[in-house]
Amino acid sequence: MAKPMPQRALRVPLRPATRVVADAEHLANLTPHLTPRDRWIARLLFEHRVLTTHQLVQAGWTTRRTANERLLALYRWRVIDRFQPHSPLGTGMPPAHYVCDVAGAAVLAAEDSIDLKDTGYRHDRALGVAHWPQLAHRVAVNGFFTHLIAHARQPNPPGTLTAWWSEARCRRAFGDIVRPDAYGRWSSSRGDIEWFLELDWATEPYPRLAAKIGNYGRLAAATGIATPVLFWFPTAGRETRARRALANAAGLDQPDAVPVATTAATLAPPEAQLDPAFARWLPLAHSRAGRLTLDQLPRAWPRLPALAPVTDRPGETLAGAGLRPPAPMPPEKYRG
Repeated sequence: MAKPMPQRALRVPLRPATRVVADAEHLANLTPHLTPRDRWIARLLFEHRVLTTHQLVQAGWTTRRTANERLLALYRWRVIDRFQPHSPLGTGMPPAHYVCDVAGAAVLAAEDSIDLKDTGYRHDRALGVAHWPQLAHRVAVNGFFTHLIAHARQPNPPGTLTAWWSEARCRRAFGDIVRPDAYGRWSSSRGDIEWFLELDWATEPYPRLAAKIGNYGRLAAATGIATPVLFWFPTAGRETRARRALANAAGLDQPDAVPVATTAATLAPPEAQLDPAFARWLPLAHSRAGRLTLDQLPRAWPRLPALAPVTDRPGETLAGAGLRPPAPMPPEKYRG
């Protein structure tokens, strides 16, 4: 007799809900029902492609129940769409993953006074992320930043997220030299720090990781800005081996030409493995200070000049295809 499958392996799709047709009449009726947070969420999904339920709660709500109620309404109104990716047997059900839907894209286009076709939006392409080999990597990168938003929404926040650029936006601005997974900036009472994120999934050989140091050095020479690069690794062993390769690539003559700090997921409990805020960052050239918090990192690189306004960065103006980029933080009303 064949061994029966466990109940959790009997995968079923998310329960269908009644959804409207996203025609012109629906769009006209929808407009007064959308809050500033709804519009920010749609813009966030357009820019960053996919966010999970947990990440959306971190970004804009105080409770999961309230978030689920609103997300269901936005799903029914075709502002957002959702899917559940396949997961191996025995790993449990993954969370719902959300993308921008056609009504959401149409609302954003109308806000920015451009035609929907000029945004480059296609519903099949938006949902196509469900089949990306890099889906887990993209979700992890986005989780890095939603953790920071969650910190900034606390009653006594340690700081605030002042920039969050997607991989696509970084590629448009710097892609001829480097292709980071994201660009971010954090502001706190200790000062500001900006960084490029390299989230390593242990798929790249060490020589390729090391080659990125030279590329970031060329970018610094071209722009006159030495931007720190934060490398996130899945294990402490991977971090240790990668640090050797990165240190050899950085050289000894100008260790601050490309400021680098590293961390490993296993330094934190499972629920905080992507949280960049706590004392987990080990500078490459100044490791005697030990692991530092994100806002302590600038003291490891005292020669870095004061940050210029983020608006001076190339690529700040557009999120791509004509749409304005989303603000890194939710509207003021929804930050507490």
